[in-house]
Amino acid sequence: MIRTVSILGSTGSIGRQSLAAAERLGIRVTALAAQRNIGLLEEQIRKFRPAYAAVYDPAAARALRVAVADLDIEIGEGLEGLRRAAVYGCEAVVTAVSGSVGLRPTLDAIAAKERICLANKETLVCAGSIVMRAAREAGAQIVPVDSEHSAIFQCLEGRRDQLHKILLTGSGGPFRGWTREQTASVTPEQAVRHPNWHMGAKISVDSATMMNKGLEFIEAMHLFSVRPDDIQVVIHPQSVIHSMVELIDGTVLAQLAVPDMGLPIQYAMTWPERSPSPYERLDFWQMRDMTFEAPDPEKTPCLALAMDCARRGGVAPAVMSAANEAAVALFLAGKIGYNDIYDRVAAAVERAGEIPDPALDDILTADAEARRLVLEQ
Repeated sequence: MIRTVSILGSTGSIGRQSLAAAERLGIRVTALAAQRNIGLLEEQIRKFRPAYAAVYDPAAARALRVAVADLDIEIGEGLEGLRRAAVYGCEAVVTAVSGSVGLRPTLDAIAAKERICLANKETLVCAGSIVMRAAREAGAQIVPVDSEHSAIFQCLEGRRDQLHKILLTGSGGPFRGWTREQTASVTPEQAVRHPNWHMGAKISVDSATMMNKGLEFIEAMHLFSVRPDDIQVVIHPQSVIHSMVELIDGTVLAQLAVPDMGLPIQYAMTWPERSPSPYERLDFWQMRDMTFEAPDPEKTPCLALAMDCARRGGVAPAVMSAANEAAVALFLAGKIGYNDIYDRVAAAVERAGEIPDPALDDILTADAEARRLVLEQ
């Protein structure tokens, strides 16, 4: 188990649960980082007393410096602040920021040979080959926090060379089975109400469109060094089985638990050990059914697009991820409709150039261009 941790995205859902786990496990928090919610960040600073905190928004960072002037703490800002927070006197970093902004801090932590408790999907979606190669060369540990990838990680421990297929489960979201005509009038308030999970707004919308499952599909390819054809998406509405692996002899191993992100967060911190947890336990006597179905590509076009980008490779996944991030922000702001998310992302991907083996600068350039295209449509 780790002894010290930095948490990027500490004011978000994953960040708050990470702090709760650290407090319960007796892990010292050395640094915190957030985008602009300095009210909550100040509370966290006063409770956990880190030596460093960063705020991505410069104006918010200046306000935080005034608010905590009575404390012995250094306040950083912008991307450089996040990067410093990622390596500030810690054995591990929880990367819970949303979007490609988490890429450079993750690479910095890898270079410092830290454990990466990875909750930022976009890092591997955008630059999975670069990140995983850097981790192998540095000897850094990447332990997934996503419930699905944590499940796969746990099922594969000691069995990596026996894997035949990954069975990546997903609930199908709140609009499972809806047609495109039915989803045309979906509001942001409806889209963020996930039936099983309590998450932030952006990831909740991604879960509704099933883009989240597409991002996880690409993430799994890189985390477990498999091809797209080695992953099968399975809709499992109850969210009890968090994912499965099929081994070469036909055996299927599954990880089951209540749908609570606290469990994979805790395991990422305690791995390879396990610790008691306060979370609800499964009661098999009360479980009525567990059902499974195939995703419908006509009703889940974002998932189909992401899987196509996974096979296309190059900068296509980075373009898709950045365009989706920009489109979801527009939707949450009430500026575009729900179905427009897919339309704008697909248009950006269609215009993406072909770079078979992109460097980091190629990826960041494609990311910025994708965001511009979405805003200009």
